[in-house]
Amino acid sequence: MRLVLERRAETPWTLNLLSPLLAVGLTLASAVLVFLAMGQDPWQALWVYFLMPLSDSWGLQEVAVKATPLVLIAVGLALCYRSNNCNIGAEGQFLLGAIAGGGLAVAMHGADAGRWLLPAMLGVGALAGAAWAMVPALLKTRFGVNEILTSLMLVYVAQLLLDWLVRGPWRDPDGFNMPHTVVFGAEATVPLLLEGGRLNLGTPIMLAVVVLGAVLLGRTLKGFEITLVGEAPRAARFAGFDEKRLTWTVFAITGALAGLAGVLEAAGTVRQLQPDLSPGYGFTAIIVAFLGRLNPLGCLVAGVFLAITFIGGENAQIMLQMPLDVTRVFQGLLLFYVLACDTLLLYRPRLLRRSGA
Repeated sequence: MRLVLERRAETPWTLNLLSPLLAVGLTLASAVLVFLAMGQDPWQALWVYFLMPLSDSWGLQEVAVKATPLVLIAVGLALCYRSNNCNIGAEGQFLLGAIAGGGLAVAMHGADAGRWLLPAMLGVGALAGAAWAMVPALLKTRFGVNEILTSLMLVYVAQLLLDWLVRGPWRDPDGFNMPHTVVFGAEATVPLLLEGGRLNLGTPIMLAVVVLGAVLLGRTLKGFEITLVGEAPRAARFAGFDEKRLTWTVFAITGALAGLAGVLEAAGTVRQLQPDLSPGYGFTAIIVAFLGRLNPLGCLVAGVFLAITFIGGENAQIMLQMPLDVTRVFQGLLLFYVLACDTLLLYRPRLLRRSGA
């Protein structure tokens, strides 16, 4: 007997609905085993990780703050993956956006800039992220280079560039030799929505992007083109759609949203540039995109769930003395289960008898 995967003629809608729920359930079951292996009470640990962040207003605000960059990046990645383009370098585009927007804030520090500074930072950050994403798009459309490798390698270039800047020319001269820039001035920071927390204007911007992304995919010709090129490239060519031009478009959108998320994180949450500006938002957003079924509204729900794991991991580190890397383990398991469940959406497992010699 041997196990084979037979492609389904069509995928039942019930499987599309249950697949991400099953992935989350398997992740929680695996979390229980991890907690037991570490000598922790699994029910207490599950409460700290997944429910405590939702138990008070401060936790809810922090979940929204963490979800904002994840969802912004994931919406762009969803468009990219739907068009059969694999952008793995959103982390680098996030950092380039933060560098560009943050660099403008550093340059104007103490110069009594007006209200134009923050919009300029957001615009420059989005353009920088889009420009960084154009590199793998150019290499793919012009030379046929695999975009997975080029976009991923550019992440390390962006990380090293940020590290050099905050340790060198942009380092705060009054920062006791610590690797960070000056704290951004009031005109260069994203306004808070509520006192006593970090919830800022970035969250409404993220919600607006989700709505625009849903409208783009569901109500416009460009959204139809993205879906058709990804699912039936030959039919798209017969329809007159330019696959290379679409590659440029989706990479530009993805990079712009990632760059915008980088500026919002630097100017809204951290309020300065530092080497560990991102805890891996660009990579975690890949999980968000697939868990959200490559749909902007689904990305919103998935982003909130992943944000809960970030806050829960910090709570567990303080209350249960658990390493923060356990959060990365859960996120990795979630991605594994999402991909495994998606495989069962497309293929039906069957047992076949081996033919005789």
